[in-house]
Amino acid sequence: MQRLYAIALLTWKAAFRFRLFWVVAVLLLGAVVVLPLVLKDDGTARGFTQILLTYTLSVSAALLGLCTLWLACGTLARDIEECQMQLVAVKPVARWQIWLGKWLGIVSLNVCLLALAGASIYALLLWRATRLPEAQQAVLRKEVLVARGSARPPDRRAEVEAETDRQFRERLASNPVAQADLPEVRRQILEQVKAGFQIVPPGYMRMWQVDLGLQRYFLKGAPLHLRIKFNAAARSESGTFTGLWQVGVPESPRVWRSEPMSLAPDTFHEFEVPPDLLDEDGVLHIVFLNANDTALLFPLDEGIEVLYRQGGFALNYVRALGIICCWMALLAALGLAAASFLSFPVAAFCSLAVLTIALSSGTLASVVQEGTIFGYSVDAEGQVRSFVDPVAVPLFRALLGLVNLVKGFSPIDALSTGRSVSWADLGRAVAQVVLLMGGLLAGLGIWTFSRRELATAQGTQ
Repeated sequence: MQRLYAIALLTWKAAFRFRLFWVVAVLLLGAVVVLPLVLKDDGTARGFTQILLTYTLSVSAALLGLCTLWLACGTLARDIEECQMQLVAVKPVARWQIWLGKWLGIVSLNVCLLALAGASIYALLLWRATRLPEAQQAVLRKEVLVARGSARPPDRRAEVEAETDRQFRERLASNPVAQADLPEVRRQILEQVKAGFQIVPPGYMRMWQVDLGLQRYFLKGAPLHLRIKFNAAARSESGTFTGLWQVGVPESPRVWRSEPMSLAPDTFHEFEVPPDLLDEDGVLHIVFLNANDTALLFPLDEGIEVLYRQGGFALNYVRALGIICCWMALLAALGLAAASFLSFPVAAFCSLAVLTIALSSGTLASVVQEGTIFGYSVDAEGQVRSFVDPVAVPLFRALLGLVNLVKGFSPIDALSTGRSVSWADLGRAVAQVVLLMGGLLAGLGIWTFSRRELATAQGTQ
């Protein structure tokens, strides 16, 4: 460990020598202080947190990420190119200790910078919150500056897929379809089946049952919040639609009925529900009556959600910063792995290319879902895919799986909506992002760095 700390200290000295620490610190403080002044909020709790949490933390994470890649690529590649690594390698220190020491130095540097930015954002958040109107401060305390867990109705995707497959087979049996039209026909059937699970016709009711599980024992006397979103089949003159809600145990005194609510489509609405409305099994029954002349559609993935308090904001904020540190640790491993066998410019280019691929997960998901890169072409025998698809599609599927291991964590969005970033989320981030993905990159980087010839004359190549 003493050797690792020595290499980490050298990495810190290199960062100070190149003035990286001070430059990044100034940029982070500028983003934290200047950005909220340039981008004015709308005076609401939501707009306030969007500026002070979402934008500032996102900019801070982006700045740290780019600087981490630059430092990780430069600190190892330049040491090799400038023949400084040869002096270190002849010391009684193993190559893997050099690599891990540099990684430890970069990660510790990121921890300090992120702590500086995080503390500044938190202090500014508390100070600016006192300038909001009283009503918005109450909303801020209840819905944003809090750690809330969530529960949703049972996942119906398996039922939707099963019903889609059944109707698809019946359709093909009764009315054969050209091979090239099969994906489109199945997509149309899928949308029709999903509509049956999502649509509430005019004058009809729909019930959702949300199981809160073991949380029911901790929610006695605590109010809940219902978060809903719907789409409308047609527009209304006022732009809003009337909804009536009933929450509680059916046919019992423990029922809460709302006044008629005027709700806008295609946006999230959140309102408080009185406490102690769960049944004996911890299930919350939610009923919606569509009192409009048009059908309303509640999406399966985000139509209904029940939110409940789990803890305070401060500890939730620290856990979110911990997940961002996991991202930085992965980027440090990526940059060092590239610099282990590439020159500084090439390592930086390759690292940015990998990062771009990771940010393009939508394109990867589209290719995997469609099963082709260039689309479908048809000949006399039916459907023909591109000749690169048998290799590219499995590769894209593997890349998408790796990307999803990292992108499955969204602490910034969770903070801005008052969601809980649990210790389990932080533990999964450490396991998946740092230990699994970072460990794979570390293994690759250490293996290539250990076999790299450092004695080659750099100036004569």
